[in-house]
Formats: sequence, C-alpha cells, structure tokens
Amino acid sequence: MALWQPHLHDEASRKYLGIVQALESDIYAGRVKPGDRLPSQRAIAEALQVDLTTVTRAFNEARRRGLVEGNKGRGSFIRGAVEKKLISDKQALLDLSMNNPPQPVSANLQQRIPEGIAGLIADQRRMLQLHYQDSAGNPVDREAAAHWLQAKVANIHADRVLITGGAQSALYAICHHLLIQGEYLATAEYTYPGLKAVSQQLGCQLQAIATDEQGIIPDAFEQSCQKNSIKALYVIPALDNPTTATIPLARRKKIVEIARRYKVAIIEDDPYSTLQTKPIEAFASLLPELTWHIATLSKCATPALRVAFIITPNADDIEKLADVIRATQLMAPPLMCALVTRWIYDGSLDDIAQAIRQENNARQQLAATILKGWTYQADPDGHHLWLALPNNWLAADFASHAEKMGVTIVPSSSFAITDKPIDAVRVSLGLATDLDSLTEALTILTRLLSQTQRLTRAVV
Repeated sequence: MALWQPHLHDEASRKYLGIVQALESDIYAGRVKPGDRLPSQRAIAEALQVDLTTVTRAFNEARRRGLVEGNKGRGSFIRGAVEKKLISDKQALLDLSMNNPPQPVSANLQQRIPEGIAGLIADQRRMLQLHYQDSAGNPVDREAAAHWLQAKVANIHADRVLITGGAQSALYAICHHLLIQGEYLATAEYTYPGLKAVSQQLGCQLQAIATDEQGIIPDAFEQSCQKNSIKALYVIPALDNPTTATIPLARRKKIVEIARRYKVAIIEDDPYSTLQTKPIEAFASLLPELTWHIATLSKCATPALRVAFIITPNADDIEKLADVIRATQLMAPPLMCALVTRWIYDGSLDDIAQAIRQENNARQQLAATILKGWTYQADPDGHHLWLALPNNWLAADFASHAEKMGVTIVPSSSFAITDKPIDAVRVSLGLATDLDSLTEALTILTRLLSQTQRLTRAVV
C-alpha cells in the first residue's frame, strides 16, 4: 500500500486547494490508488511548511469531494469509489462535440465580464437602457452593431440591423418570415443541425445541395432551382460547420448570379469569418437586396453573451422580424447587449476574437501533428475539423466507441440532409480546457482510427 507524497498544485488559488488539487491529479495519473493511505495531517503540514489549519481544511474539502475517507485509529485513505467518479469527471474534460470557441487566458474574459458589467451598473446613464427594450434592439446597441459590422459588410446603417438573443433565434425568425409550410429551403448536404430543427418546426422542406472542398457547387444549386421552387438558400460561407470549407469569392459570385436569376433569398449564417486572417467579401455585400446576414458573437467571443446581429435586405424588414422576436423571446438580453456595445467601442471584442484566433491556430497545429497521415478537412483559423474515417469504421460506431473511451464527437448523420451520409465525424477543438487534455483526446481518436478490424457499436 503506497503512501501519498504531499505536494501543492501550482495553479491553485489557495494553499488548501493546492493540496486537494494535487491529490486529485495524483489519483488521475495513477500515482495513488483507492485504498492507499495518506500521511498524517501534521506530517503533511511539516512537509509543505504550512500550518495545520490549512491541512485540516484541505482534508475537509477532500472528504466533501468524495476523495478520501477516515478510519478511526488507522488514518485517512483514498476512497474505494473515487476511481469511478474521477473517470467520469475526466471524460467530461474530453468533450470534442460542442463547437465552442476556446477561452484562452489572453482573452481575459474572467476579468472583462465582471469589470464590464460593474462599469455598466455604475453608469447611471447606461442603467436607463437596461430595462425592457424594443424587440429590434436598443438604438444605441444597433448603432454599435452597425459600426462593428462595417468590417464585414460595407455601407451598413443601424436601420437595417436587428439584435437577437443568439444565432438560433435569428435563424428561426428569418425562416419564419421567409418560408411557409411545404416550401423548399436549400442548403449544403451536410449542414448546421440547428437549421434542421428550425425546418422541422416550421414544416419547410430542406433540399440538399452537393458540395466539394470549396462548399456549395453552383451548378448543383442551379439544378435544384430548376427542379424545385427554391425559396431560400442557407449557407455558412466561411469555416463551414461541419466541413470547414470557405467559399471562394469567384464561387460566391456565381451563387449570387443564380440566386438573383431565380429570386432566391440567401440566409448567410456567418459566425466564423471574424476569426479569419483574410475574410472574403460577404454575400450581404454581393447581393444586399436578397441576403439576410446573421453575425453571432458565440464563436468569436463566447456563447454566454447570447447576442447576434441580423442585417436585413432593407429597413422595412426590421419590424417584420421584430414581430417574430416579440412573440418568441421578446428581446435580446439588455445587459449583455450593453456589454457588447462597450466592448465594440473600446476594442475588447476585436481583442477577444484575435486571442481566440491565435489559440485556434495553436490547436489546429497540434491536431495536424497528432492526426498526421489521416484524412480530414480543417482551417487554421477555425476551432473544428471534419475527419474522414477509414473503410473499417461507420461514423456512428466510431463516435460510440470514442465515447466509451472518454471522448465525445459528432457523427456525420447529425449534419446530413442526404439519406446515406459519408462516414465522417466533426471534431471540435475549442472546449478542451488546455492543450494537454486536447492531446489526450486526439490521441485516443488516433488509436481508434488505427483499429484494422470493423467494430460493432459499443455499449455506453
């Protein structure tokens, strides 16, 4: 039976937590196991040169977390049930399924958010704008949004900008306005799952458009327009979810020509272009009279803001969308909108996006090293990749086995409009807490990829 060697976790905010976190880390690493004995509290205090009260507090916290148990007359031991708990906790750290942006230290969100909110509350003038708002958004916030959107779409004025509580609500409002039950909405053959949910709710029909490594194929789009009465086209123009494709300018112009010819509205869902080093001209600039542009802050800042901007084809459309928002969510969150406005004008929003871009670059470089030799699509500025599976793997089975091994990913069926999707998975790099946990998760996936025998679905 091993005796734990006491030490402090370097990143702990307090010494007693440093003891607890060091113990947790050693259990994760297998340096101590259930049943192993801990030194006496006095021995730990002497070894770490801390007072006995600090160690007692650490032991109480360790018991609260279920890490240790006491045996009167014999001392304290690692609990027998702790291993299962820690494996469960560890699996949660290896979530590559949610397409969250990373939150690097350089983004400084832990400081920016509370300080920003405190500043708003202290400003009596701004407090007047934190009550119920117009469903289209506070005029001050819409002006700020138009200012920020100028970098993406030229000549944008606040009378064409509406604010919603996130991209999903924006997408629902636009589709509710444009489509009626039974009408066709064209989209890539692998598309954002939120669009599938909206179409099911509204009863419109999704029409799959063939794609390649550059996104939607213009000829396939035109053939669909000729075959069906397409009312709108949904497109993620940059760092597509899930395929990571960015539609080049020449292809965007061809799609615009077709949309203009057949009078097809374009719903441009653009959460990622802010992260691009060299963004391409938006559809909202190329075809402003038919394009509904959605710009969320969930991917270039944080999903916690729940703020997205819509650019409408003309000012008259604002009130029509506001009617839908009024009936579904009433308004975007005023406090978060006010915070975003402050971040736009003081440069914080651009700083956060730049920090996320740099972290994405580092994570994509890491993924390229670990996944070397395997086939996948990725963009250096994005925080996900589209991994093609070898012939011995079905996407659903691969995802199921990965989950059993503690890594969650999303199979192609979640994005597919086609009946027979390819065997691929989306791997999101942003939610991993650090590069070490991302390395561990990707290494597990490479071990699975190397399986030469077809495996049936795991029981999880």
